[in-house]
Amino acid sequence: MGKVAVGATVICAAAVCAVAALVVRQRMRRSGMWARAMAILKGMEQKSETSLEKLRQLADAMNVEMHAGLASEGGSKLKMLISYVDKLPTGDERGLFYALDLGGTNFRVMRVKLGGKEQRVVKQESAEVSIPPELMVGTSDQLFDYIAEALAKFVATEGEDLHPEPDRQRELGFTFSFPVKQTSIASGTLIRWTKGFSIEDTVGQDVVAELTKAMRRKNLNMRVSALVNDTVGTLAGGRYDDQNVIAAVILGTGTNAAYVERAHTIPKWHGPLPKSGEMVINMEWGNFRSSYLPISEYDTALDAESLNPGEQIYEKMISGMYLGEIVRRVLCRMAEEASFFGDTVPEKLKIPFILRTPEMSAMHQDTSPDLKVVAAKLKAIFGISNTSLRMRKAIVELCDIVSTRGARLAAAGIFGIVKKLGRDSGEVEKQKSVIALDGGLYEHYTKFRECMVGSLKELLGSELAESIVVEHFNDGSGIGAALLAASNCLFQYLNAEELSL
Repeated sequence: MGKVAVGATVICAAAVCAVAALVVRQRMRRSGMWARAMAILKGMEQKSETSLEKLRQLADAMNVEMHAGLASEGGSKLKMLISYVDKLPTGDERGLFYALDLGGTNFRVMRVKLGGKEQRVVKQESAEVSIPPELMVGTSDQLFDYIAEALAKFVATEGEDLHPEPDRQRELGFTFSFPVKQTSIASGTLIRWTKGFSIEDTVGQDVVAELTKAMRRKNLNMRVSALVNDTVGTLAGGRYDDQNVIAAVILGTGTNAAYVERAHTIPKWHGPLPKSGEMVINMEWGNFRSSYLPISEYDTALDAESLNPGEQIYEKMISGMYLGEIVRRVLCRMAEEASFFGDTVPEKLKIPFILRTPEMSAMHQDTSPDLKVVAAKLKAIFGISNTSLRMRKAIVELCDIVSTRGARLAAAGIFGIVKKLGRDSGEVEKQKSVIALDGGLYEHYTKFRECMVGSLKELLGSELAESIVVEHFNDGSGIGAALLAASNCLFQYLNAEELSL
C-alpha cells in the first residue's frame, strides 16, 4: 500500500506540475500575445503622429497646392474649381425661391420665402423624395422627368402666403453633388455619375438643360438660376447668416471645402473680372495629397482596395466614410497576429466597412465605468462577446488615435485656407473670419469636433483664435441653394427699385 500511495502521490505531483507548467505557458503566451497587440496599437499611434510642426507643414503644403490649382487646370491634385458664384447672399433678398438638392438615392425639394434684412427667412418648407432603383440606371429623360414631376407636385402645395409675385417665373437653386464641369452660374456638364447612378446618356450633358427640358415637359414654369454643389451651398447659407463667413467645410460621409477668393488672384480665370471682385472656389480638397500626411499601412491597403485607388487620399483619412474602416483594419491585424479576440479571427471582423463611424464614435465616447457600450457594439457588429475591460480600453484608445489624427488633419486643411487668404497675419488679427462647418461627422462626433476646433486654435495661436472661429451651420446647403437662386435671379433688384420709387 505504501508503495502504491507513494506512486500515486508522485503521479499527482507530476500532474500538478504539468498543469502548472501549462498554465504558466498559457499565461506567458497570453502575455506575449497581449504585448504583440499593444505593439500593433503603439505602431498605429506612432504612424498617426500629428505634431504641431507637421500640421504647419501640411497647412503650407495645402497653401502651395491651392496656388497651383488656381494657376492652371490640372496643375494640382486640388481641382480648385471655379464655381461662377460671384454674388453671395447679403440679407437683402426678398421673394419666394425654390431649391432642389440631388446627391444620392433621395432628393429634397424646398421653398423659402425671404423678407429682406428685417424679416429674413419668413417661411421654409421642404419634402424628401426617394428615387426608384431602376431610375438610377435608366435614361436621362426618365430620371429628370421623375424629378420634375415631384417638383411640380411640391409647387402645387403652395399655400396662400407662398406664391411668387404676379407674372414672375419661379426661380430654383439646384444643388447637384456629382462631378460636374461648370461652365456658368447656371450650367454644367456631367463628368461622371457616382453613388450608384449609371445613366450613360446624361454624361457629357448639361444637367441644368436636362432638368429644364423635363420641367417644360411637365408644364412647370421654373428657371434654374444657380447650379451649385453642397459645399458652395453651405458657404452661401453661412454668409446669409453671418457676413464674416469666408469659407465652408463639409465633414460628413465625405469631405470638401469652398472659400471666397479674390478674383484677380485666379490666373486660370480668363473672363472679365466680376463686379464683386470675388469668386467662390470649390476646392475638392478630398483629393489633397502630401508627403507630410501620416499615412499608415492600413491607409495604403484601404486605398489600394478602394474603387478609386490613388485618389481622395485626404478624404480617406478624415471623413466619416473611412474612419470606422481604418479602426476595423487595425483590429483585424490585432486579431490575426496577436489573437486579440481569441484563437480564431471573428468572421464578421473580416468584412470591409462593417464598422461604421457612428458606431466607432459611440465606442470612443463611452463614459460607463466598465465600457458597456463598447461591449455591446462588439457583440452586435462582430459577434464578439466576453471581452475583458482592458481589451475594451484598448479599443477605445484605438478609436481615439484614428479620430484624433483625422480631426487634426482637418484643422491643418482649414489653417491652409486661412493662410491662403492672408488671414494668419497679425495685420488682420482683429478682422473676424468665420468658417462655416456642416456634416454629420462634425455635428455628431463630439470628440472629433472638439479635437478639430482645439487643434485649429493651437495652429492659430491665442490672439488669432479670438477672431478666426468655426461655427456650425446645420443644413446650410439646402437653404444655400435657394439663397443663391435669389442672389442670381432675374428680378433680384426689382423690390429695391420699387421701394425707392
